[in-house]
Amino acid sequence: MNWQLTDRKSWPDLLRQFDFVRDMVGVPQDPAHHAEGDVAVHTRMVLEALELLPAYRALPANEQAILWAAALLHDVEKRSTTMQEGDGRITSKGHARKGERTARLLLYDAYPTPFIQREAVARLVRYHGLPLWIFEKESPRQALLQASLEVNTAWLALLARADVLGRVCADQDELLYRIDLFEEFCREQDCWGKSYPFASNLTRFQYFRRDDLAPDFPLYDDTKTTVVLLSGLPGVGKDHYLLSHYRDWPVVSLDGIRRQFGIDPLDRKGTGRVVQMAKEQARAYLRSQESFVWNATNITRNLRSQLIDLFVTYGAWVKLVYLEVPNARRVEQNANRKHPVPEPAVSRMLEKLEIPAVWEAHEVLYEVS
Repeated sequence: MNWQLTDRKSWPDLLRQFDFVRDMVGVPQDPAHHAEGDVAVHTRMVLEALELLPAYRALPANEQAILWAAALLHDVEKRSTTMQEGDGRITSKGHARKGERTARLLLYDAYPTPFIQREAVARLVRYHGLPLWIFEKESPRQALLQASLEVNTAWLALLARADVLGRVCADQDELLYRIDLFEEFCREQDCWGKSYPFASNLTRFQYFRRDDLAPDFPLYDDTKTTVVLLSGLPGVGKDHYLLSHYRDWPVVSLDGIRRQFGIDPLDRKGTGRVVQMAKEQARAYLRSQESFVWNATNITRNLRSQLIDLFVTYGAWVKLVYLEVPNARRVEQNANRKHPVPEPAVSRMLEKLEIPAVWEAHEVLYEVS
């Protein structure tokens, strides 16, 4: 089905046409917080509440479409995370984080959506609970500034408001007051509806790695070399990008090491050896202060952060480049590679894909076709 974000459908049509909507039916919620019923009832009420909000109605149609899709998908993974605790309470821990990945997968593969709009929806799903719980974070300011780099905070407040209005609960007024406080906090921190304006890229990067740094303080750049860290699924064109932009740079390539030593990509123990050999190559370049490219998929934040920590330890400036093409084109390009990756393996990778956030490295580029 060729569904687009701009296609607003009635609730009966949504139930009839989409498996992920039908999966919401019968998923229970704690009656103390959701006396209205199951996830399907709540989601329908959230959509209705959103469309009645004056601030939503004042938005351009393309922005309304993003928020509407986020509202539809905000609880999509309660289907997989809902459980009854020992004390009888019903919880769905982690549903927002998992929902972000599901929203991304749906809007990349099943219902192809332009990158910017898709990521706006996915990040709204990820952060939809933040306005209610921001002041319970260990560092509310840091949490807010980080979120502002990934999501439009004004849209986020609108989604949170619809989320609260689309439920039946005794503390609805208190929850709406929390959203009011969130809005004021955003304005105080100069990130209402926009990213926080850090003093520099270096300050932005270090602010989330240190506890003693003010976000408006411009740091002195004492980096000694540059490492380009590529990220992207097999078949998106990383090798072509290298030839076009870094033809003369040394390259640390995990695939190249595997082929050199005849190590099967599915061999976990062998993969560990490949990574260690790659890191040794990287350390040699770092010690000699020679810029280089690290070429691998690097699809998860945890993996990227380990590499970035290594590069930064040696005083490197890290440029993180994420590459993406439409999935149909990626499949074709992967099939035409000299060493294609089996599509079932790529599908598993796609389910784990975490798009790099702008705060992960000194510089983050999105090369998206």
